[in-house]
Amino acid sequence: MTTTDSRVSTYAWLRPVALTASLLLLGYGILRLVDGLDGHRDKSAWAWMTGHTLFLFGIVAFGAMIVGLHGLLRTASSRLHTVDDVAALAGLVGAAGFVWVILGDLFPRFADAVTTPDLVLLGGPALFELGLLTLLVRAAVARLLPPWGPLLVLVGFGAIAVNLDLLPVGAGLVFAGLLPLKSHR
Repeated sequence: MTTTDSRVSTYAWLRPVALTASLLLLGYGILRLVDGLDGHRDKSAWAWMTGHTLFLFGIVAFGAMIVGLHGLLRTASSRLHTVDDVAALAGLVGAAGFVWVILGDLFPRFADAVTTPDLVLLGGPALFELGLLTLLVRAAVARLLPPWGPLLVLVGFGAIAVNLDLLPVGAGLVFAGLLPLKSHR
């Protein structure tokens, strides 16, 4: 088995996980809209609970994608290891912040028992997006993704930040940006 074959088999899961993460985000966005059809959001409603569960799984999948991108970039290039390391760490810390907040939403006893620091609420999403986008730009430079891929993901995250009702649109843009991701060089 050649080095390239080894990388292909080692990271073959990366693209399906990336696409699954964005589809889970899409599902969350759709269910969030469904939950709000009556004019308010109900934390005990099936759509709210299911949507947040999809969001939780999506963030975990994005975390796995960050780990995979970090590993793949390390095999693809011996340069910029520090950039990759810092980006992966930032992305994973941000993903952990998202998970913390989602668990607090899903399980009120968790939220009551553990106060969520403002730093987690504000810094988590920023670190997650910055870390992931840095790795995606690095993937584009390594020709694992077209240059427009990270741009679509950025626009998708931007749409979500502007208005949470744009989650389905944002998730669709993230999906489109990740669709051409290669798991080998």
